[in-house]
Amino acid sequence: MKKKELGRFSDASYLILSSLSSGPKHGYAMMEDIRQFSGTQLEPGTLYGAISRLEKQGWIEPLPSEERRRPYRITTDGAAVLREQVATLEQVVSVAKNRLSALEGL
Repeated sequence: MKKKELGRFSDASYLILSSLSSGPKHGYAMMEDIRQFSGTQLEPGTLYGAISRLEKQGWIEPLPSEERRRPYRITTDGAAVLREQVATLEQVVSVAKNRLSALEGL
């Protein structure tokens, strides 16, 4: 998958894909998981807007509803996108660490 195919990638998208990489979840379970692993509290409007976009892109898919809750799971394409985003973030962190090391003497 080429970088330009990713389009705009939001923090919410990254967090949702990261949450679903550990298994299917419904919206509230994703919000709780994301809060626990990142300290970020996504508002319902932000969460469900991002879920809708991710579903349209084919990066997540809904599973059969459980009572009133609809769980989602990450797709193969979604996992590939997440891997690429993680690699990009790792590069950014590496550059930032190197540049901060150069500042230690200041």
